[in-house]
Formats: sequence, C-alpha cells, structure tokens
Amino acid sequence: MKRRHLVLLTLAAAASLAACSGPYSVSADVSSYGTWPAGRAAGSYAFERLPSQQQSKRQAELEDSARAALEKAGFKPATDAKSADVLVSLGAQTSPQEPPIWDDPLWWRWGGGPGYGRFGAGIYWRYGGMWRNPGMPGYGWDRRYEREVAVLLRDRQSNEPLFETHASNDGATAGDAELMGALFSAAMSDFPEAKPKSHRVTVQVQPKGN
Repeated sequence: MKRRHLVLLTLAAAASLAACSGPYSVSADVSSYGTWPAGRAAGSYAFERLPSQQQSKRQAELEDSARAALEKAGFKPATDAKSADVLVSLGAQTSPQEPPIWDDPLWWRWGGGPGYGRFGAGIYWRYGGMWRNPGMPGYGWDRRYEREVAVLLRDRQSNEPLFETHASNDGATAGDAELMGALFSAAMSDFPEAKPKSHRVTVQVQPKGN
C-alpha cells in the first residue's frame, strides 16, 4: 500500500512539473488614472529614479520586469533620459497577510490532540468536522502575500503626470521577477485608456526558456 502511494505521489509530482513548464495565466485587480492626450503616440521612455534608488539593485530588477509591458503598450526605450518623451516611475511592494485568529490552533473553540493521519503522526485539530494538521496544505495555514505594482508616466518636458496605473493580486509566495513582469503587463493592459474602477485583468505568461 505504501509503495502504491509513493508511485501515485511521484506521478502527481511529475504531472505538476510538466504543467508548470508551459504558459500560465496571472490575474490581477487593476485601476488606472489620468488623461493621455488624444492622438499622442506612446513614444520613447526612460526610467526615473529617486536619489535613494540610484544604486538600488531592487529598482533595477523592477525596471527589467517592466520593460516588456511598456514596449507592448507601444513605448520604446530612449537613448537617454534627456531625449525621452516620457519618464517612467515604478513602485512595488509585497506584504505578508496575517492569518485570521480562527487559523490559530489554540483557538478556544477547536478541539485537538495527538494522532496519526494521512500525513503522518502529529497534533491534529478538529475544524469543520475534520481532523486537520497545521502543516497540511490548503487548509488556511499557509501564509498569503499581497503583491502590488504601480507605474507613473510623466511628460518629460512639462513634468505633467499623464497616466498612473496599479495592479495587485495575492498568493502563497512573495513572487519573483516573472510574476512582477506579469503584474506590470496587467497594469499597462488598458493604456492609453484610464479605468479608475478596479477591474480584473488576466495576462498570459510564457516561462523563460520555453
């Protein structure tokens, strides 16, 4: 029986890896603001950094993640900031979400005790009519992360803000450069139209190397 379970787990893991190797979708809540001038082309862009960001490796990584989204929206990189049509400021943050109090295994309304389950020996807590182990995935024990990116486009000559957009989602990980790129793509998906009301956008991601 144990051998059969091991084979099934191995096959499931292989199937999961195969599924992860192809394109996948990322959804985000997007809001955008501003009035992009009618008839104005996207033009050239250059990234703008605050003094504290000049030597920031993090900021450089964000810029690399945002390039594809900007170019898909029609922008082209300028040779230098002085010749760019627009200046682009980027922001991003990832915040861990605190689990609700009822996810605490010491919550007074739960019962619990030692036992042995499908996932091995340990302490199991009774919740929703089932005995569950705090280490079991999918039962609200995993930490969640709120991830958000922001883009601001300003006219280089007048310094006027022309377009601002935000995209956010949450998940079980803090996210990597590929995910940040997907969020930037979602954020720029409505350009040049501004849609202040939050709405769901789904973008396709092609993993690097495929």
